[in-house]
Amino acid sequence: MTLLLAPMEGLLDHTLRDILTRVGGIDRCVSEFIRVTGTLLPDRAFVRVVPELLNGGRTPAGVPVRAQLMGSDPACVAENAAKLAALGPAGIDLNFGCPAKVVNRHGGGAALLQDPALLHSLVSAVRRAVPAAMPVSAKMRLGFNDASRALECALALQDGGAEELVVHARTRADGYRPPAYWDRIQEIREALRIPIVANGEIWNAADAQRCRAASGCHMLMLGRGMVSDPGLALAIASPERAPVPWSELQVLMRDFWALVATHVVPRHRAGRLKQWLNYLRRRYPEAEAAYADVRTVNDPNLISAYLFASQNAAAAQPLEAEPAAA
Repeated sequence: MTLLLAPMEGLLDHTLRDILTRVGGIDRCVSEFIRVTGTLLPDRAFVRVVPELLNGGRTPAGVPVRAQLMGSDPACVAENAAKLAALGPAGIDLNFGCPAKVVNRHGGGAALLQDPALLHSLVSAVRRAVPAAMPVSAKMRLGFNDASRALECALALQDGGAEELVVHARTRADGYRPPAYWDRIQEIREALRIPIVANGEIWNAADAQRCRAASGCHMLMLGRGMVSDPGLALAIASPERAPVPWSELQVLMRDFWALVATHVVPRHRAGRLKQWLNYLRRRYPEAEAAYADVRTVNDPNLISAYLFASQNAAAAQPLEAEPAAA
Protein backbone atom coordinates (compact mmCIF):
# COMPACT_ATOMS: atom_id res chain seq x y z
CA MET A 1 0.00 0.00 0.00
CA THR A 2 1.18 3.51 -0.84
CA LEU A 3 0.22 6.50 1.31
CA LEU A 4 0.41 10.07 0.04
CA LEU A 5 0.21 13.34 1.97
CA ALA A 6 -2.39 15.65 0.45
CA PRO A 7 -1.94 19.22 -0.74
CA MET A 8 -4.05 21.55 1.40
CA GLU A 9 -3.82 25.26 0.70
CA GLY A 10 -3.48 27.29 3.89
CA LEU A 11 -2.84 24.22 6.06
CA LEU A 12 -0.39 21.65 4.77
CA ASP A 13 2.56 23.80 3.73
CA HIS A 14 6.24 22.87 3.81
CA THR A 15 6.52 23.42 7.59
CA LEU A 16 3.84 20.85 8.39
CA ARG A 17 5.08 18.52 5.62
CA ASP A 18 8.46 18.56 7.35
CA ILE A 19 6.95 17.66 10.73
CA LEU A 20 4.49 15.01 9.53
CA THR A 21 7.02 13.20 7.36
CA ARG A 22 9.36 12.96 10.34
CA VAL A 23 6.78 10.77 12.08
CA GLY A 24 6.89 8.25 9.24
CA GLY A 25 4.55 6.21 7.06
CA ILE A 26 4.16 8.73 4.23
CA ASP A 27 5.58 7.61 0.89
CA ARG A 28 5.16 10.84 -1.06
CA CYS A 29 3.84 14.38 -0.67
CA VAL A 30 2.15 16.83 -3.01
CA SER A 31 2.67 20.54 -2.41
CA GLU A 32 -0.10 23.09 -2.10
CA PHE A 33 -0.88 24.67 -5.48
CA ILE A 34 1.24 27.23 -7.29
CA ARG A 35 -1.18 29.46 -9.19
CA VAL A 36 -0.30 30.16 -12.83
CA THR A 37 -2.13 33.18 -14.24
CA GLY A 38 -0.63 34.23 -17.54
CA THR A 39 3.02 34.89 -16.73
CA LEU A 40 6.19 32.87 -16.45
CA LEU A 41 6.93 32.69 -12.75
CA PRO A 42 10.44 33.28 -11.39
CA ASP A 43 12.25 30.45 -9.64
CA ARG A 44 11.66 32.07 -6.27
CA ALA A 45 7.89 31.70 -6.70
CA PHE A 46 8.28 27.93 -7.00
CA VAL A 47 10.79 27.70 -4.15
CA ARG A 48 8.61 29.79 -1.84
CA VAL A 49 5.85 27.17 -2.00
CA VAL A 50 8.12 24.15 -2.41
CA PRO A 51 11.41 24.86 -0.60
CA GLU A 52 12.09 21.14 -0.84
CA LEU A 53 13.29 21.99 -4.37
CA LEU A 54 16.49 23.12 -2.63
CA ASN A 55 16.79 19.67 -1.05
CA GLY A 56 16.56 17.45 -4.11
CA GLY A 57 12.76 17.57 -4.14
CA ARG A 58 12.49 15.88 -0.75
CA THR A 59 11.48 16.84 2.77
CA PRO A 60 14.27 16.85 5.38
CA ALA A 61 13.09 13.33 6.30
CA GLY A 62 13.75 12.23 2.71
CA VAL A 63 10.16 11.93 1.48
CA PRO A 64 9.74 13.00 -2.18
CA VAL A 65 7.52 16.00 -2.95
CA ARG A 66 5.66 16.59 -6.20
CA ALA A 67 5.02 20.25 -6.94
CA GLN A 68 1.44 21.14 -7.84
CA LEU A 69 0.44 23.70 -10.47
CA MET A 70 -3.00 25.19 -10.99
CA GLY A 71 -4.06 27.13 -14.06
CA SER A 72 -6.40 27.06 -17.04
CA ASP A 73 -4.21 28.17 -19.96
CA PRO A 74 -2.45 25.11 -21.44
CA ALA A 75 0.43 27.04 -23.00
CA CYS A 76 1.11 29.08 -19.87
CA VAL A 77 0.84 26.13 -17.50
CA ALA A 78 3.13 24.09 -19.75
CA GLU A 79 5.73 26.86 -19.91
CA ASN A 80 5.77 27.13 -16.14
CA ALA A 81 5.86 23.35 -15.77
CA ALA A 82 8.99 23.21 -17.92
CA LYS A 83 10.68 25.82 -15.74
CA LEU A 84 9.56 24.06 -12.58
CA ALA A 85 10.79 20.69 -13.86
CA ALA A 86 14.29 22.15 -14.24
CA LEU A 87 14.34 22.77 -10.47
CA GLY A 88 14.05 19.05 -9.77
CA PRO A 89 10.75 18.21 -8.05
CA ALA A 90 9.83 14.56 -7.58
CA GLY A 91 7.12 15.15 -10.17
CA ILE A 92 4.53 17.67 -11.30
CA ASP A 93 0.92 17.45 -10.21
CA LEU A 94 -1.99 19.39 -11.71
CA ASN A 95 -4.86 20.69 -9.57
CA PHE A 96 -8.39 20.03 -10.83
CA GLY A 97 -9.96 19.65 -7.42
CA CYS A 98 -9.77 22.89 -5.45
CA PRO A 99 -13.35 23.78 -4.39
CA ALA A 100 -12.62 27.36 -3.27
CA LYS A 101 -15.08 29.81 -4.80
CA VAL A 102 -12.42 32.46 -5.40
CA VAL A 103 -10.45 29.90 -7.43
CA ASN A 104 -13.46 28.50 -9.28
CA ARG A 105 -14.70 31.97 -10.26
CA HIS A 106 -11.51 32.44 -12.24
CA GLY A 107 -11.81 29.07 -13.98
CA GLY A 108 -9.32 27.20 -11.82
CA GLY A 109 -9.37 24.05 -9.73
CA ALA A 110 -12.61 22.06 -9.77
CA ALA A 111 -14.22 24.48 -12.25
CA LEU A 112 -12.16 22.79 -14.97
CA LEU A 113 -14.12 19.57 -14.42
CA GLN A 114 -16.87 21.18 -16.50
CA ASP A 115 -14.62 21.00 -19.57
CA PRO A 116 -13.01 17.56 -20.10
CA ALA A 117 -11.48 18.69 -23.41
CA LEU A 118 -9.60 21.45 -21.59
CA LEU A 119 -8.44 18.95 -18.97
CA HIS A 120 -6.95 16.86 -21.77
CA SER A 121 -5.28 19.91 -23.33
CA LEU A 122 -3.74 21.01 -20.03
CA VAL A 123 -2.27 17.62 -19.18
CA SER A 124 -1.02 16.93 -22.68
CA ALA A 125 0.64 20.35 -22.90
CA VAL A 126 2.46 19.77 -19.62
CA ARG A 127 3.42 16.23 -20.60
CA ARG A 128 5.03 17.51 -23.80
CA ALA A 129 6.79 20.36 -22.01
CA VAL A 130 8.62 18.41 -19.32
CA PRO A 131 11.24 15.67 -19.63
CA ALA A 132 9.89 12.18 -20.27
CA ALA A 133 11.35 10.99 -16.97
CA MET A 134 9.43 13.63 -14.99
CA PRO A 135 6.22 12.14 -13.54
CA VAL A 136 3.03 14.07 -14.33
CA SER A 137 -0.02 13.37 -12.18
CA ALA A 138 -3.36 15.04 -11.48
CA LYS A 139 -5.89 15.46 -8.70
CA MET A 140 -9.62 15.81 -9.32
CA ARG A 141 -12.95 15.65 -7.54
CA LEU A 142 -15.92 13.58 -8.69
CA GLY A 143 -17.28 16.63 -10.46
CA PHE A 144 -18.33 20.24 -10.14
CA ASN A 145 -22.04 20.25 -9.30
CA ASP A 146 -22.54 16.50 -9.61
CA ALA A 147 -20.60 13.35 -10.48
CA SER A 148 -22.17 12.70 -13.89
CA ARG A 149 -18.94 13.44 -15.80
CA ALA A 150 -16.46 11.90 -13.37
CA LEU A 151 -15.40 9.07 -15.66
CA GLU A 152 -15.24 11.35 -18.70
CA CYS A 153 -12.93 13.72 -16.82
CA ALA A 154 -10.74 10.91 -15.52
CA LEU A 155 -10.34 9.44 -19.00
CA ALA A 156 -9.46 12.87 -20.39
CA LEU A 157 -6.70 13.23 -17.81
CA GLN A 158 -5.35 9.75 -18.48
CA ASP A 159 -5.46 10.17 -22.25
CA GLY A 160 -3.75 13.55 -21.93
CA GLY A 161 -0.76 11.87 -20.33
CA ALA A 162 -1.31 11.77 -16.56
CA GLU A 163 0.39 8.69 -15.20
CA GLU A 164 -1.41 8.74 -11.86
CA LEU A 165 -4.72 10.22 -10.72
CA VAL A 166 -5.90 11.16 -7.25
CA VAL A 167 -9.69 11.24 -6.92
CA HIS A 168 -11.23 13.11 -4.01
CA ALA A 169 -14.49 11.28 -3.42
CA ARG A 170 -16.76 14.35 -3.36
CA THR A 171 -17.87 16.98 -5.83
CA ARG A 172 -17.08 20.67 -5.59
CA ALA A 173 -20.67 21.21 -4.44
CA ASP A 174 -20.13 18.70 -1.62
CA GLY A 175 -17.17 20.67 -0.32
CA TYR A 176 -15.81 18.84 2.71
CA ARG A 177 -19.16 17.68 4.05
CA PRO A 178 -19.23 13.98 4.92
CA PRO A 179 -19.62 11.41 3.63
CA ALA A 180 -17.01 10.79 0.99
CA TYR A 181 -18.35 8.57 -1.81
CA TRP A 182 -15.47 6.10 -2.03
CA ASP A 183 -17.54 3.57 -3.97
CA ARG A 184 -17.81 6.02 -6.88
CA ILE A 185 -14.05 5.85 -7.34
CA GLN A 186 -14.31 2.15 -8.19
CA GLU A 187 -15.81 2.79 -11.62
CA ILE A 188 -12.92 5.12 -12.43
CA ARG A 189 -10.33 2.65 -11.17
CA GLU A 190 -11.82 -0.17 -13.23
CA ALA A 191 -12.01 1.90 -16.42
CA LEU A 192 -8.55 3.46 -16.34
CA ARG A 193 -5.19 1.80 -16.84
CA ILE A 194 -3.19 4.22 -14.65
CA PRO A 195 -2.95 4.01 -10.84
CA ILE A 196 -5.86 5.64 -9.01
CA VAL A 197 -5.43 7.11 -5.53
CA ALA A 198 -8.49 7.40 -3.26
CA ASN A 199 -8.82 10.53 -1.13
CA GLY A 200 -11.36 12.02 1.26
CA GLU A 201 -12.65 11.51 4.82
CA ILE A 202 -9.94 9.08 5.95
CA TRP A 203 -9.58 9.89 9.65
CA ASN A 204 -8.39 6.57 11.07
CA ALA A 205 -7.19 3.10 10.10
CA ALA A 206 -10.75 1.76 9.99
CA ASP A 207 -11.72 4.48 7.52
CA ALA A 208 -8.72 3.54 5.39
CA GLN A 209 -9.81 -0.09 5.37
CA ARG A 210 -13.36 0.85 4.37
CA CYS A 211 -12.08 3.19 1.68
CA ARG A 212 -9.88 0.49 0.18
CA ALA A 213 -12.77 -1.99 0.20
CA ALA A 214 -15.22 0.45 -1.40
CA SER A 215 -12.88 1.91 -4.02
CA GLY A 216 -10.62 -1.04 -4.70
CA CYS A 217 -7.64 1.33 -4.49
CA HIS A 218 -4.36 0.29 -2.91
CA MET A 219 -3.10 3.87 -2.87
CA LEU A 220 -4.59 6.41 -0.47
CA MET A 221 -4.06 10.13 0.03
CA LEU A 222 -4.34 11.49 3.57
CA GLY A 223 -5.11 15.11 4.39
CA ARG A 224 -6.97 16.42 7.42
CA GLY A 225 -6.83 12.99 9.05
CA MET A 226 -3.04 13.10 9.04
CA VAL A 227 -3.03 16.63 10.47
CA SER A 228 -5.36 15.46 13.26
CA ASP A 229 -3.36 12.31 13.93
CA PRO A 230 0.29 12.49 12.80
CA GLY A 231 0.60 8.75 13.41
CA LEU A 232 -2.25 7.90 11.02
CA ALA A 233 -0.06 6.63 8.18
CA LEU A 234 1.82 4.36 10.58
CA ALA A 235 -1.48 3.10 12.02
CA ILE A 236 -2.82 2.30 8.56
CA ALA A 237 0.31 0.33 7.69
CA SER A 238 0.40 -1.43 11.08
CA PRO A 239 -2.98 -1.31 12.89
CA GLU A 240 -1.49 -2.91 16.00
CA ARG A 241 1.00 -0.07 16.39
CA ALA A 242 0.56 2.16 19.45
CA PRO A 243 -0.53 5.77 18.77
CA VAL A 244 2.05 8.52 18.80
CA PRO A 245 2.06 9.66 22.45
CA TRP A 246 1.26 13.24 23.38
CA SER A 247 4.76 13.67 24.81
CA GLU A 248 6.23 13.07 21.35
CA LEU A 249 3.72 15.45 19.81
CA GLN A 250 4.82 18.15 22.24
CA VAL A 251 8.34 17.82 20.87
CA LEU A 252 7.00 17.98 17.31
CA MET A 253 4.96 21.08 18.16
CA ARG A 254 8.05 22.83 19.46
CA ASP A 255 9.89 21.90 16.27
CA PHE A 256 6.93 23.10 14.23
CA TRP A 257 6.91 26.38 16.13
CA ALA A 258 10.62 26.85 15.39
CA LEU A 259 9.91 26.39 11.68
CA VAL A 260 6.96 28.78 11.84
CA ALA A 261 9.14 31.36 13.59
CA THR A 262 11.62 31.10 10.72
CA HIS A 263 9.22 31.10 7.78
CA VAL A 264 6.04 32.92 8.86
CA VAL A 265 5.62 36.63 9.57
CA PRO A 266 5.03 37.35 13.29
CA ARG A 267 1.36 38.33 13.03
CA HIS A 268 0.42 34.94 11.55
CA ARG A 269 2.54 32.68 13.74
CA ALA A 270 0.11 32.14 16.60
CA GLY A 271 -2.64 31.33 14.13
CA ARG A 272 -0.60 28.54 12.58
CA LEU A 273 -0.12 26.81 15.93
CA LYS A 274 -3.78 27.25 16.89
CA GLN A 275 -4.82 25.83 13.53
CA TRP A 276 -2.85 22.64 14.10
CA LEU A 277 -3.97 22.31 17.72
CA ASN A 278 -7.56 22.69 16.58
CA TYR A 279 -7.14 19.64 14.35
CA LEU A 280 -5.27 17.68 17.02
CA ARG A 281 -8.26 18.13 19.36
CA ARG A 282 -10.06 15.48 17.31
CA ARG A 283 -7.56 12.82 18.37
CA TYR A 284 -5.86 14.03 21.56
CA PRO A 285 -7.69 15.18 24.72
CA GLU A 286 -4.48 16.97 25.73
CA ALA A 287 -4.78 19.14 22.64
CA GLU A 288 -8.14 20.39 23.88
CA ALA A 289 -6.50 21.82 26.99
CA ALA A 290 -3.56 23.22 25.04
CA TYR A 291 -5.89 24.88 22.55
CA ALA A 292 -7.86 26.45 25.38
CA ASP A 293 -4.62 27.77 26.87
CA VAL A 294 -3.49 29.55 23.69
CA ARG A 295 -6.82 30.34 22.02
CA THR A 296 -6.82 34.04 22.90
CA VAL A 297 -3.06 34.56 22.80
CA ASN A 298 -1.49 36.16 19.73
CA ASP A 299 1.90 37.30 21.02
CA PRO A 300 4.52 34.90 19.56
CA ASN A 301 6.77 35.44 22.58
CA LEU A 302 4.04 34.26 24.95
CA ILE A 303 3.36 31.25 22.72
CA SER A 304 7.06 30.37 22.77
CA ALA A 305 7.20 30.66 26.54
CA TYR A 306 4.16 28.40 26.85
CA LEU A 307 5.51 25.71 24.54
CA PHE A 308 8.96 25.56 26.01
CA ALA A 309 7.69 25.69 29.60
CA SER A 310 6.49 22.13 29.04
CA GLN A 311 9.88 20.90 27.87
CA ASN A 312 10.93 19.79 31.35
CA ALA A 313 7.48 19.49 32.88
CA ALA A 314 4.45 17.27 32.46
CA ALA A 315 2.38 20.14 31.10
CA ALA A 316 2.69 23.80 30.30
CA GLN A 317 1.15 26.40 32.55
CA PRO A 318 -2.00 28.09 31.23
CA LEU A 319 -1.54 31.46 29.59
CA GLU A 320 -3.38 34.67 30.10
CA ALA A 321 -4.20 36.66 27.00
CA GLU A 322 -2.18 39.83 26.57
CA PRO A 323 -4.12 42.97 27.52
CA ALA A 324 -5.77 44.84 24.70
CA ALA A 325 -3.99 47.95 23.47
CA ALA A 326 -5.27 51.19 24.94
